[in-house]
Amino acid sequence: MKKKHSTLYTVIQFSFILLLALFLRAFVLTPVEVVGISMEPTYHESDRLWQSSFLNPKRFDVATFPSPRDGKRIVKRIVGLPGDTIRMENDQLYINDKKYDEPYLDEFKNALTDGNPLTTDFTLKNSATAPATVVPEGKYFVLGDNRRKTDDSRYFGFVDKEAIVGVVYFRYYPLNKIGVQ
Repeated sequence: MKKKHSTLYTVIQFSFILLLALFLRAFVLTPVEVVGISMEPTYHESDRLWQSSFLNPKRFDVATFPSPRDGKRIVKRIVGLPGDTIRMENDQLYINDKKYDEPYLDEFKNALTDGNPLTTDFTLKNSATAPATVVPEGKYFVLGDNRRKTDDSRYFGFVDKEAIVGVVYFRYYPLNKIGVQ
């Protein structure tokens, strides 16, 4: 009789551990692989990241969502939140008419030698989000860090809040860049 309870207890423990592992894998430690160069210099091709669907996206968080073009999961930076006005003028980001620094772009800006800005001037009105002048409720405006070689909200419009799969919080590969993001 004692052996039966011991076996049952082991099965219950194993089932609980398996369910916990599946839960963590699905919602907390969801792996993402960076495809392409649109997030350089922050992330490079084949970087491996963890994201969480429990984190609420905040300004400048890096989030993943299905591409409006082909449905493949992409990684972009959230710049505009609902109610924001967004514009870029002389390579300077303005949100609600306030200047914002983007230190994650310094490496690319410092490497420019052609005299052109990293990010061309735009407003919501002259981007794919037109005729909007503010980010609508339930939507985000996203940009890739490699502003000259990215497909982002300037070209495909706003991203629905429901489309956000998760917020990136940790890079686990390459090993020399491992850490909280």
